[in-house]
Amino acid sequence: MAEARPQSYANHRRFVPAFHFLTFGILGINLLWRLYQTWRHFGPGSVIDLLLAGALVLLALYTRYFALRAQDRVIRLEERLRLARLLPPDLHSRIEEFRPSQLIALRFASDEELPELARAVLEEGIRNRDQIKQRIRSWRADRMRV
Repeated sequence: MAEARPQSYANHRRFVPAFHFLTFGILGINLLWRLYQTWRHFGPGSVIDLLLAGALVLLALYTRYFALRAQDRVIRLEERLRLARLLPPDLHSRIEEFRPSQLIALRFASDEELPELARAVLEEGIRNRDQIKQRIRSWRADRMRV
């Protein structure tokens, strides 16, 4: 199996074309078609079809949202354990100060870089995920994300 290209800030977001483009594309086209059909041929059947099309779009969106939220909870736990192992003693009492979004961004920092970056995040009050990720010099790939 070919080695995957190194992960970085520029390419770390995950897109699954069959899900993000094909599935949402088909559902979007269906919703627009059902909206058109309801406008042209208003009746109980067309309204039910429109509601079903809308429900399918919501189902796809929430499927993604729920998976990401579950993943974020696991990342939060993993990173708190990692911080407890890698941070210097003076920062141990501050682990609970990290917001979930900060922990999610810090997961990409290498073990060597994490203590310095974690200190900067706390002391400078950096909350923006992208700002944290852009500071990472030695990227730790996360290939198991949803």
